[in-house]
Amino acid sequence: MAQIYEAVAQLERAYPGRKFTPDGHLVGSIGEVVAAEALGLTLYGMSEPGHDALDSEGREVQIKMTAGHSIAMYADCDRLVVLRVVSPQEAEIVYDGAGSLAWNAAGAMAKNGQRTIRLSTLKAISEGGKDMIAPMFG
Repeated sequence: MAQIYEAVAQLERAYPGRKFTPDGHLVGSIGEVVAAEALGLTLYGMSEPGHDALDSEGREVQIKMTAGHSIAMYADCDRLVVLRVVSPQEAEIVYDGAGSLAWNAAGAMAKNGQRTIRLSTLKAISEGGKDMIAPMFG
């Protein structure tokens, strides 16, 4: 357990202003910084409603990362980037495209206000992008 918190402290020093709390923000925050570095995105501050970053074309970007087989969304977004943990060193960029395509293909809204979509569905609706592996931290 101590090593987890040591790693969290190291990540927070490397990425000031971003929290990597093990109680829920850790995977999401890691995904945000991995996507930002791999795709040249500018991250917003923590807990920005609806979007996590801005791309070079001025589009807002929602970033999701999972070690599982699906992600949950609260709302449609301009651009959606979804990463899947491949190993402790790498993440696969499963989807990088229009948020509306993913939102429209997602399941019905659950009681908590979220809609879930499987990574296999995201790959199927991908806008012709190739699978890309991004280093977690280099």
